[in-house]
Amino acid sequence: MSGRGGATKQKLFESTLRLSASRGLVGLTVDDIAAEAGVAKGTVYYNFGSKDGLVDALLRYGVGLLADRLRAEAGEGDPLAIIEAQVDSTLGFIAEYPGFSQILVSEMWRTPGQWHETLTLLRAEIISIVREQLERLSEAGRLPEDVQPPTAAAGLFGTMLVVALDWQVFQPQRTRAEVRESVMVLIRGLGRQPGDTH
Repeated sequence: MSGRGGATKQKLFESTLRLSASRGLVGLTVDDIAAEAGVAKGTVYYNFGSKDGLVDALLRYGVGLLADRLRAEAGEGDPLAIIEAQVDSTLGFIAEYPGFSQILVSEMWRTPGQWHETLTLLRAEIISIVREQLERLSEAGRLPEDVQPPTAAAGLFGTMLVVALDWQVFQPQRTRAEVRESVMVLIRGLGRQPGDTH
């Protein structure tokens, strides 16, 4: 997003996040969003077509930001260390955008959800990034044979989201490092270090 149009879209995204954090997405109206953003109602329709179009774009935008952060941590290093960096990035993202993480958690598993199709695609994108590192662990013989990377990746993604949201809502006094370590205890139990024989 660049220029004035980009700034307006960013303002609308942030307004939707603020409102949805306390009220949820379903009850929001275009009037609410426009008023919160300080723009005319027509601006929402001009940029997104409808409230649903705005929410769809919001979901894609937020997940795109998270995916970029996760990809930035990937590389050729130890996959367990990369997963730890990805967990830390996810926690940082959710601390920065708590409203977005609430939307993800509330809408991701709502059945049937209004944005189910978009969320299914976005979920697959994030899980594929995490799965790469779990597959590397598996190929190196560092995952138990009965652990399937696709299922483990989905579990890790869900764990990161729920633990991070729990941190934001119920345990804000904990540090990001403490929360990251809580998640990594589970992962380290799953992924052995090179040379481990049990």
